[in-house]
Amino acid sequence: MKNRIIIYTIFLCFSLTPCYGQEVVTGLQSNPQVKDAWKKLDKKKGVTASDTLELPFFDDFSKITVYPDPAKWIDNYVFINNNYSIQQKTTGVATFDALDNTGRLYETADQFGFQADKMTSKPINLSLQPSDNVYFSFFYEPGGLSDEPEPKDSLTLQFFAPIEKKWYSVWKVQGSSVQPFRAVILPVDNPAFLKKGFQFRFINYASLSSSTSDLSMTGNCDIWNLDYIMLGKNRNSADTIPPDVSFTLPVRSLLKTQESMPWNQFRKVFLSEMGPSILIHYRNNDRIVRNITRNFDITDVYKNKLAYSFSAGATNIESGKSIDYKANLLYTFSSESNDSALFSIKSYLITDVFDPKENDTLTYYQRFSNYFAFDDGTAESGYGINGLGSKNAMVAYRFKSFIPDTLRAIQICFNDSYGNSNQRAFDLMVWSDNNGVPGDFIYTQEEMMVTQGQGINGFYTYTLNNPVFVDGIFYIGWKQRSETFLNAGFDLNTLHNGKQLYWLNGNWNISQAQGSLMIRPVVGYLNKPTLAVNTIPANNKLKIWPNPTSGTLNIDPGDIVVSPSLTIKILDLNGDVIRNNIYTSQLDVSSLFDGIYFIILVSNGKQMMISRFVKTGR
Repeated sequence: MKNRIIIYTIFLCFSLTPCYGQEVVTGLQSNPQVKDAWKKLDKKKGVTASDTLELPFFDDFSKITVYPDPAKWIDNYVFINNNYSIQQKTTGVATFDALDNTGRLYETADQFGFQADKMTSKPINLSLQPSDNVYFSFFYEPGGLSDEPEPKDSLTLQFFAPIEKKWYSVWKVQGSSVQPFRAVILPVDNPAFLKKGFQFRFINYASLSSSTSDLSMTGNCDIWNLDYIMLGKNRNSADTIPPDVSFTLPVRSLLKTQESMPWNQFRKVFLSEMGPSILIHYRNNDRIVRNITRNFDITDVYKNKLAYSFSAGATNIESGKSIDYKANLLYTFSSESNDSALFSIKSYLITDVFDPKENDTLTYYQRFSNYFAFDDGTAESGYGINGLGSKNAMVAYRFKSFIPDTLRAIQICFNDSYGNSNQRAFDLMVWSDNNGVPGDFIYTQEEMMVTQGQGINGFYTYTLNNPVFVDGIFYIGWKQRSETFLNAGFDLNTLHNGKQLYWLNGNWNISQAQGSLMIRPVVGYLNKPTLAVNTIPANNKLKIWPNPTSGTLNIDPGDIVVSPSLTIKILDLNGDVIRNNIYTSQLDVSSLFDGIYFIILVSNGKQMMISRFVKTGR
């Protein structure tokens, strides 16, 4: 992940003392990923505690599924992710914060202290003796990339005594400044715990900041990250980590300057924008030198075809060593599609047979659609301008159109806030370039309202009433209409590198906030030719199932003769063709982003049948 070691600075205005306008970075009041996962969670199934697990118990959270693995845990309050930690031992951490399992601040949250997240194991068969040398170990990190816990906050570990049916606190740590992951190992030698039905759980106690009077600036806080939880017998007090070589940080965009860009633009400038390498991060957590092999596969997802595969060879890695490695890449993305493209970049390590294997493979999806993006699609914080003199403050982000194009919409990820307190008006702005800072206004759309998007990454699309011609450098952003915080999504994992600016008191300033504002320009011609979905008679409905679907879509062509000229097109709601396949009775749509799509059956170039389907569960 690019520039993950971030100096996280929070600029807060104290409620009792007036302050001048300034940048503010604050915690989230909701987590869009958790909110989306909660909507899709099958509440009827629930999570039962009836199954009893056998030793050893191990979880490094490399199976990143938003919630803890239900095969090991009985509740779902903790956020499993790879975004909030700084120096994790392996890919994936369990993050304890002030947000509940629906992704919102706990209703009991206050500034005085409250019980927040908990993570409880399934029952475990611990019918053993003290002489079996049972030990429990884990790694913890206060703060990470987000808000650090104060001394009055804490993280607690409790053990359950099955016969007594009682929980006992066995370990506790008070809040502190951000520190590297620390190992904790505890003997489990009390006969009260050495029973079938033993359980353990972690609980964090948090407190909201009382330093601001603006509810839209009150957000997630007091973060703790956990990794490498192990419970087993025949261990000792030094046995804190398994013999394991693993990935740590995610694979990111293979483009030189941005996370995503329009496909038609990339095809014009691929020589300058295609990155020369794949950056991977891995670590030897073992106590001895280990040998690994690094392999890579790039797949054209729309074609479901391997586009490129190579190995970066084998290498030795010293004990406890973290490696940032750039694998030379002799490949450029290529596809026959005119509108968009999607590629999966799979990186995998070949390690010893005794290594845990889930943390040896990572997959990143390189998307080319109709927008530019510098953010990674996930907000860890909120950003805005607040304080006296900020009524007309402006925020701008610099983009570059490599070919003459048309700006038709601006996407912004605005965060939720207490009681919708950031439901405020602003002016949508577009500027020309003036020697590296915004110049003349080339477009403004007044009195827009802060609106949260419904997708997993929370972007809302503001369509421009009049399209704007862009060529070269341009800026998009907003102008405030009050001295209040708008709370836009802020990605702490990608740096803006001087492209983010703000205007106060007559001057443009480069943002000092370390991260990227989650704002994206959508480009393309509004009147570009698309398939006329409304020209197909309504009774010519293509039979498809299941709908909604999370993976495979079954297709019945009815009386249409199946031949090599029979094709399937999938369109998004903008009319963009995102898939064009030879007919098949089963179509894999798992790579599509969640949303609504058209599917059209085409025979000899003529549109014959149409349906709409909903893609869920990515």
